[in-house]
Amino acid sequence: MTTPLTAAVLIVGGGPCGLMLANELGRRGVSAVLIDEKPGTAFNPQANATQARTMEHYRRLGFADEIRRAGLPADYPTDVAYFTRYTSYELARFQLPSAARATELVEGLSGSWSAAELPHRVSQKFVEAILRRHAEQLAGIQLHYGHRLSGYIANDDGITAEVERLSDGARFQVAADFLIGADGPRSLVRQSLGISYGGTTGVQRDFMGGRMLAVYLRSPEFYQSIPHAKAWMYVCFNRDRRAFMAAVNGRDEFAFHTQLRPGEDESAISADDAKAAFQRACGAAVPCEVLSHLTWTAGHALVADRMQRGRVFLGGDAAHLFTPTGGLGYNTAIEDAVNLGWKLAHVVKGISPVSLLDSYAAERRPVALRNTDYARRFADSLGLFAAVPEIEDATAAGAEARRIAGAYLDQHARAEFNIPGITFGGRYDGSPIIVSDGTQPPPDAANVYVPSACPGGRAPHAWLEQGVSLYDRFGFEWTLLRCEGCDFDEDQLRDAARPLCADVKVITLPRALRDLYEADLALIRPDQIVAWRGSASQAGMLGRVLAQALGHEVHA
Repeated sequence: MTTPLTAAVLIVGGGPCGLMLANELGRRGVSAVLIDEKPGTAFNPQANATQARTMEHYRRLGFADEIRRAGLPADYPTDVAYFTRYTSYELARFQLPSAARATELVEGLSGSWSAAELPHRVSQKFVEAILRRHAEQLAGIQLHYGHRLSGYIANDDGITAEVERLSDGARFQVAADFLIGADGPRSLVRQSLGISYGGTTGVQRDFMGGRMLAVYLRSPEFYQSIPHAKAWMYVCFNRDRRAFMAAVNGRDEFAFHTQLRPGEDESAISADDAKAAFQRACGAAVPCEVLSHLTWTAGHALVADRMQRGRVFLGGDAAHLFTPTGGLGYNTAIEDAVNLGWKLAHVVKGISPVSLLDSYAAERRPVALRNTDYARRFADSLGLFAAVPEIEDATAAGAEARRIAGAYLDQHARAEFNIPGITFGGRYDGSPIIVSDGTQPPPDAANVYVPSACPGGRAPHAWLEQGVSLYDRFGFEWTLLRCEGCDFDEDQLRDAARPLCADVKVITLPRALRDLYEADLALIRPDQIVAWRGSASQAGMLGRVLAQALGHEVHA
């Protein structure tokens, strides 16, 4: 045994959730040790879509531009396109902007897509590398890849964990105040707590339900072989080989996924078999090199029965498991880390009582249930729609089948890939640290988002000037928005915040944006969620409001 390591937080899992949590903690001066069994960040592409809300969090941390430069070239279209086979008939195409175009468009959008950032199509392997690089630069953050959790003891005073280095079996201990299990769907941490998944699994569909083959491949000749405009997502729709494939670098690398057919023995699949599956989806012997291949299961919509037990918490795939339609798994994991990060920091620093952490599961578990349900619906929409036998025929019947399929797939693409309601509309209504004003939020709808400052949801967004988002003015911790012309004495806030040791930045909202928040004052949390709003005459409530939002017990 070497000298024990000491940190405020032990993070088990070095994927997006664990790495984002390390960044959130490190930015707040909270120490953390992260361990992961892999030798480093992901080699395989894995998730491929970063939603706009996740990009807003990357902007808050200062590296959204770096993320947007990763993966596909700036001018690469991010269309979602459907084909009978990639070299054959195109059925439908949902056009989406390139990274460069998204940067140009974002400041001119309003309504559902009023946002500091638009979505970005980038493989998880690139995102993880960037998150790791930034985490490594933070004082107090230690990343240990190639290490696994052997066991731990948790009590009221903290965590004592035993960690093993896989290369040589060397062991050391970590003493921490809290343990976070972000260690994937087979989470050792979740299993150690005796927590089960609930929901639906084992769903069988014509596509995206059952065993799938994932192939990471290099094909420099793919674009020259395909008689169609470039796309980000290539979906193959026929009776023989259903698949989807995401462009990884816009040049020659792709992430190909196909449903295994009855009788295919996954244990016997070789690199040559993986190559053949790709070429069947192409409809031609397009040359390729298989970089890796593995199997996985689609058809999950699972959420852990609990996300916390004492000082141990679950996040990411350890807490919820998705069929990856809509790209919701990775993005939900990032918001887990954002939500938990500021709360852990407040507790570690003594700003909030440990009971603040009870709000993590109260807020995030309902969102996980909501998001897994949306993903399941998208999987049903795509996977239960089967190709008819004549879909590939060069006949009038074949043409009619392609017309019908194209119309359906076009509608499906718009439903799955234009989802501002899912992206921005997750809410924390009923949370013990949200101070309700008695108003009702807009209806929850996947494809429509109505900005609202009703407490419990994302703060409504606006552009203040070219290149400057309202979010850029928010404090890193708490923000009090006061509308221009509001008669408000800032000394009241300072007097309320001082005994609570709360870091609150006051900014003035231009009078023209008063209707956006429908209130004189709005208290914004570190995760850009509206905690409370009220009139200037209610400023005297700020002490109690802030105390409740910080997790303190407030008496009537």
